Amino acid sequence: MAVNLEDASFWETRAGRCFFGRGALGRRESETCSESAMTGPRFTPLAQSLPASVPFVGPETAERAQGRGFAARLGANENVFGPSPKAIEAMEVAAADIWKYGDPESYDLKEALAAKHGVAPENIAIGEGIDGLLGYLVRLLIAPDDKVVTTAGAYPTFNYHVVGYGGDLHTVPYENDTESPALLLAKAREVDAPLIYLANPDNPMASVHSGAVIQGMIDDLPTGAVLCLDEAYIEFAPEGSAPAIDISHPRVIRFRTFSKAYGMAGARVGYAIAHQDFIKQFDKVRNHFGMNRAAQAGALAALKDEAYLKQTLENVRRAKARIAEIARANGLAPLRSATNFVAIDCGHGAEFAKAVVAELGARGVFIRMPFSAPQNRCIRVSAGRPDNLDLLETALPEALRAAQTR
Repeated sequence: MAVNLEDASFWETRAGRCFFGRGALGRRESETCSESAMTGPRFTPLAQSLPASVPFVGPETAERAQGRGFAARLGANENVFGPSPKAIEAMEVAAADIWKYGDPESYDLKEALAAKHGVAPENIAIGEGIDGLLGYLVRLLIAPDDKVVTTAGAYPTFNYHVVGYGGDLHTVPYENDTESPALLLAKAREVDAPLIYLANPDNPMASVHSGAVIQGMIDDLPTGAVLCLDEAYIEFAPEGSAPAIDISHPRVIRFRTFSKAYGMAGARVGYAIAHQDFIKQFDKVRNHFGMNRAAQAGALAALKDEAYLKQTLENVRRAKARIAEIARANGLAPLRSATNFVAIDCGHGAEFAKAVVAELGARGVFIRMPFSAPQNRCIRVSAGRPDNLDLLETALPEALRAAQTR
């Protein structure tokens, strides 16, 4: 399949779907299913109605399309500082036993996480990153046509799972570039939604609410509604951004990950914290051998290396400060960040931001952008090493000039 890198839709995700080029993967499968109805598989009506898409265009896809690699990979909110050396060592040792399946209970990791958070192991579910756990959550709670509430422009993988199970997405807007608990609760009451999604801190805007605000949302949950609280970036947030963990509430589930602060995105290790009766339901639908044994060992070692985590958080803080400086030097406005990336207001509309993303990509710097108005006036740059940010500093003014002449 040919990919046109000049098509700005290649570089963004819209409405939870990614488009490699207009008319390429945006097409609905139902358009072609009738042609093979007599000879091909009998896909369900739901499957036929879905777009053949993924939530994000991977940087590898872009690299293959343009025939060269990126010199600075600053778009996927990965932790370029990497995992603890102790985690790497543990994974290397575990690799010798990779012929074995991973422990289907993730017993050792679950015990360590329970001790860290002051809960029982029965309050924790381990899964293939938050993305995998979100899929299980939606499968447990959402039947076709059930209403689900989220923020327009928030994390698209959640939307991907909802649509994939036939759920009916209802969205509310951001307020001042921040997800609004009040609007989410109001919409959930309006449509009688069994599931509400909120990320704190937020992706893609990097905003954050205080733990008190989130606790107020929990206290005001509509009857029958579950709050899915995505805390993937919580380690980067200011002290007090997370409410106290209370596993007694039957309808609150919190998700955390080793992909961000612990630098293990490729290992795919995430976990959920909730009431034990809620967590028990995951055993009905999860892939019991979905966890990689080396990843389990690495996550356990990473969890124990608090000194390295502290070092990483400082590296990220410095990188974000420099990204903000680079943005201001070019007349752009960085937004306050509680994550490992910085959203930068380009001062114009979405088309200009798309052009900046594409022009940076053409210069070897991979970044992304929000996909919903008015947040799509921004670009989003992940924390990088000093050499990565040197490249950004050089490429950004060139990209801005090129974008202005488009």
